[in-house]
Amino acid sequence: MPTDDHLVAPPPFARLLVANRGEIAVRVIRAARELGVAAIAVYGPGEEDAPHVRLADEAYRLPSEQPLPYLDIASVVAVAERAEVGAVHPGYGFLAENAGFAEAVAAAGLVFVGPPPAAIQAMGDKVAARRLAAAAGVPVVPGSDGAVASAEEAGAWAAANGDPSPLAVKAAAGGGGRGFRVARAEAELAEAFAGAAGEAARSFADSTVYVERYLERPRHVEVQLFADARGAVVAVGERDCSVQRRHQKLIEEAPAPGLDPATRRAMAEAAVALAQSVDYRGAGTVEFIVTSGGAFFFLEMNTRIQVEHPVTEAVTGIDLVKEQIAVAAGRPLSFGPADVAPRGHAIECRINAEDPGRGFAPAPGTITAYREPGGFGVRVDAAAGTGDAILPAYDSLIAKLIAWGRDRSEAIARMERALADFRIEGVPTTIPFHRAVLAHPAFRAGELATTFLDQHPEVLPPAATPVPTAAAPDAAPTRELIAEVDGRRFALRLHGDLGLAGGAGAAPARRPPPRLGGSGGRSGGSSGAGPMNDGHDLASPIQGTVVRIAVEQGQMVARGAVVCVVEAMKMENEVAAHRDGVVESLRVATGDPVKIGDVLAVIA
Repeated sequence: MPTDDHLVAPPPFARLLVANRGEIAVRVIRAARELGVAAIAVYGPGEEDAPHVRLADEAYRLPSEQPLPYLDIASVVAVAERAEVGAVHPGYGFLAENAGFAEAVAAAGLVFVGPPPAAIQAMGDKVAARRLAAAAGVPVVPGSDGAVASAEEAGAWAAANGDPSPLAVKAAAGGGGRGFRVARAEAELAEAFAGAAGEAARSFADSTVYVERYLERPRHVEVQLFADARGAVVAVGERDCSVQRRHQKLIEEAPAPGLDPATRRAMAEAAVALAQSVDYRGAGTVEFIVTSGGAFFFLEMNTRIQVEHPVTEAVTGIDLVKEQIAVAAGRPLSFGPADVAPRGHAIECRINAEDPGRGFAPAPGTITAYREPGGFGVRVDAAAGTGDAILPAYDSLIAKLIAWGRDRSEAIARMERALADFRIEGVPTTIPFHRAVLAHPAFRAGELATTFLDQHPEVLPPAATPVPTAAAPDAAPTRELIAEVDGRRFALRLHGDLGLAGGAGAAPARRPPPRLGGSGGRSGGSSGAGPMNDGHDLASPIQGTVVRIAVEQGQMVARGAVVCVVEAMKMENEVAAHRDGVVESLRVATGDPVKIGDVLAVIA
């Protein structure tokens, strides 16, 4: 085994670029600091004083004109070269599973903190990943042998392979629940195909989709993997991530409750075999769906650190992010199979700026009050505080709340106490939802499934009271700006027209964040547009961008039919007709920005 200073001695690179934002950027910055590595942050418009920027040793604006500058490979690499770093950590999301980004980092002579590009490519194409999994002896859900080009082709596959429903239409380049639709009847297949392909094109620049049998009420269980450059591959336990909304996780726990030892062992062995088949390196996760009878099937492999990694850290005592950096530096794993037996139980709740009572509608805005819980066994991974903005261009995650206990019952009790202590004001959050789920008898009994919310809609709280838009700060004779000089930010105070204070000798200063709108509306699935729709006008329940129009002027629609799709905070929200009638006019087009209350269509 490695010596005790394995994760103490600094790696061969002294500076690390964190190519991400939010809580994962904060998490990586802290891990780098413990290793004696300088952490360099990047940021986009409106994030000059974001928490991850304030925490970093240096920070650089991404020189990009793209709406999401974190996706601009050339800009990220240019900043890495300018900052003279030795390595780049992608976090999760954005470019974390982009083989082209890993190749560009390597071409610049830098270390990519992640798996080799070939492994990312192999697992990033979900169709190819299914084939690799089958070749490695890992069970896969019955599905098409390759992409399907149309809804008709998807239907033909289903008809040739038994009962045509239900069927999952999935993005080949997908992940995180995006580019995923379910058709429960043949009549729903065209809409499912269009929705999955369209979201895949917008999220991954690849509209390719394939189909699988959709298994009803399965559990979602995943195995955490770690591999080093010397060929060691270790399964670091499993997590249950079954409580989800829109195929995106909300509550995760480790170890997976109620999983029998034989299934647990078989899943770990399957995950290791798959990683070995692609010469994997670094942190990765193999996701499975598990039937009520205990059979498991390969879902996908995420070639990055996961949002829910803290629950595995809590029960193993292993810092997975520090381990990522060490392995990228060429060191062997600091642990072996005998070191990863779980101790106790851990639960993570994702605290999002969303209104669960309105279909988990995203709710960008400004946090007006923030107080984290604490105490024994409680951990908060966050990048937010009083006065910070939840920007509509990014996902809705505010914080991850993790509670550890000696057993599951103690972990639940500790999480309930921590949720009660967590105070966030200014935007609706998922805290009331989490409290309802943890108190529910089915959750306490470990009766988990990806359809938990469908089976138990009573856990959804009432819609949040709309939060008024935060007022702009009073005008003042002094204006404060942030200037960046070689990665460091300084306060510039403009007095009148010409006065200037601060400068190269001034300390980095905090400025008020951008002021954004408040509450979200009802959205998602086939839900209606919410109570703001009166008469013939269909109003937008959320602030975002129209990414698809599903109807035409003059078309007859029924109440509940999808009229358009509005993307907000990286989530696609289907806005449904509030009444039966004819689409008299469409007031928006694809690509239009909309605010809460904007009229989308008139249905007479």
